[in-house]
Amino acid sequence: MIQLKSISLYRGDKCLINDGSFIAHPGWHVGVTGRNGCGKSSLFGLLRGVFHVDQGDCLIPKEWAIAHMAQEIEALDRPAIEFVIDGDRPLRELEQALERAEAENDNNQIAHIHHDLDTINAYTAESKAAKLLNGLGFTQEQFRVPVQDFSGGWRMRLNLAKTLMCRSDLLLLDEPTNHLDLDAILWLEDWLKQYPGTLMLISHDREFLDGIVQHILHVENQTTTHYKGNYSSFEVQRAMHLQQQQSAFEKQQREVAHMQKYIDRFRAQATKARQAQSRLKALDRLERIAPAHIDSPFSFHFETPDNMADPLLSIHNADMGYGENPILNKIKMQLGPDSRIGLLGPNGAGKSTLIKTLVGDIPLIDGELTQSEHCNIGYFAQHQVDQLDPNASPLIQLQRLTPTTSEAVLRKYLGSFNFIGDQVHDPIGRFSGGEKARLALALIIWNKPNLLLLDEPTNHLDLEMRHALTMALQSFEGALLIVSHDRHLIRSVTDSLYLVADGKADEFKGDLEDYASWLAEFRGQQKQSSTQDSSESKVDKKTERQRAAELRKQLSPLKKRVDKAEKAMDKRQIEKDQIEQQLADPDIYDSNNKEQLTLLLKQQGELSSQLETLEMEWMDASEAMEALATSISEQT
Repeated sequence: MIQLKSISLYRGDKCLINDGSFIAHPGWHVGVTGRNGCGKSSLFGLLRGVFHVDQGDCLIPKEWAIAHMAQEIEALDRPAIEFVIDGDRPLRELEQALERAEAENDNNQIAHIHHDLDTINAYTAESKAAKLLNGLGFTQEQFRVPVQDFSGGWRMRLNLAKTLMCRSDLLLLDEPTNHLDLDAILWLEDWLKQYPGTLMLISHDREFLDGIVQHILHVENQTTTHYKGNYSSFEVQRAMHLQQQQSAFEKQQREVAHMQKYIDRFRAQATKARQAQSRLKALDRLERIAPAHIDSPFSFHFETPDNMADPLLSIHNADMGYGENPILNKIKMQLGPDSRIGLLGPNGAGKSTLIKTLVGDIPLIDGELTQSEHCNIGYFAQHQVDQLDPNASPLIQLQRLTPTTSEAVLRKYLGSFNFIGDQVHDPIGRFSGGEKARLALALIIWNKPNLLLLDEPTNHLDLEMRHALTMALQSFEGALLIVSHDRHLIRSVTDSLYLVADGKADEFKGDLEDYASWLAEFRGQQKQSSTQDSSESKVDKKTERQRAAELRKQLSPLKKRVDKAEKAMDKRQIEKDQIEQQLADPDIYDSNNKEQLTLLLKQQGELSSQLETLEMEWMDASEAMEALATSISEQT
């Protein structure tokens, strides 16, 4: 088990955890929650041995294998599937040992290693890696693509797959869903439910936590508190805890006020001074209860749009895609003030393509797109976060949108997104992903849009910011079209769902649970199709191997002819060389040797003729054999 015993953890001079304790038993799935910067990731570093406690004990069984997801990945020239298999360290170690044993011709060691490989089911490694890659959205064509050819987000998926490939007793996952779409999250949730070891998970996705964990470790105000149950249960328990804490705080404040009043009144009187001093000491010894607070640092909302129209935007028989290659065909959609739509669909089906077309980033291939003159689009996408001026500050970035607005008004507005104090002057380039996403949303909301097109707006946002965004969107007086992997957000802010799949975008008659069922069926059909293609490929390969075997049968006699001709040519050439050696002797031309000379010349002529015949036979057989070998190569 994991035991944290009265630990204190500092980073620099900042105390993250003071006198924290927690026990996690084998097999527990624990969600670690708390505000950004409270010490969750540092706690993971402590469990991994990267950091050490400043006080107390952190105890983990020495024999436990710990797997954690790296936040960076090198641009490796290594196939994706091999990179994922690298996560199985015992397998790779045995493979290296096998190479050494084979190089040394150590048959005994080779036998032992093969036994060990069989014990760990090493021969299923590639199949397991393929399932992980498929589940996280990779196609089979991408399995052999070098790691360096993938974008940053897809490399993070490879890191996650490699982590899941590890044989571990303790799995530490820090925001594993940040770069995943809804489909991959649903798959990962199912995978983690089945994980037999101890899991500690940091996530800002409440439904993801609800589906996986049975315990919550909450880090707040330098303390750690353990709650039994999932995240929803934790919220209820914490609310009750805070209510009790506030009640106890108020009661203590009344007692403190009463004691202080007595002290102030009687400490100067000789007859009461001793009693007053006694109460003063009691007051000093009193362990103060902190006031309960659950206030969010975010308090923004959407202003009422200046103008409205119905419809704001409509598309009719639209073909959408890139260049002349449509991804979506004959799309019909109308967005009015009451439209609140969530887009669902498999990875790569065209959800982002649809939004980019609506906003005008991608031109229509065919069809009509009509936008009202009063349509004011607020568009959020990840690339917009990346396009923020890294050298500007939040205040400067906002002033560019509204040069005539006073700095006090702008600072107050930025404060509602928790950009406070000197942070409004800090360069954006130093901000975290979450801070940049908050600022991008602040800039969008300032313009008072009446149509919101949001493509994964919650990436990098913590739970409190997600909650604030959910509340703001619920009161938004305009049209909304959203793609998000946050199921709680989709449930809370949309009225209808559209399914983008198979080149279409139609209303989905169901909820998110129905979509999960649809997705499972869709994946099953894809797998069946892939299996069928693979089966057909195997049949074709079998036929090719049979043809190649037949050709090899024909190749055998040709090879024998070539070998026979070569041997005969060698023999004849040796005989001819011996005769020519005799003919090179001047004495052979003496009149006394005339009969022998005649015989040698005759033999030389016969051998030359035989060699010529054999060479022609060798050449014919060689050409036939070469042609047949080429045919075999093409068919295998």
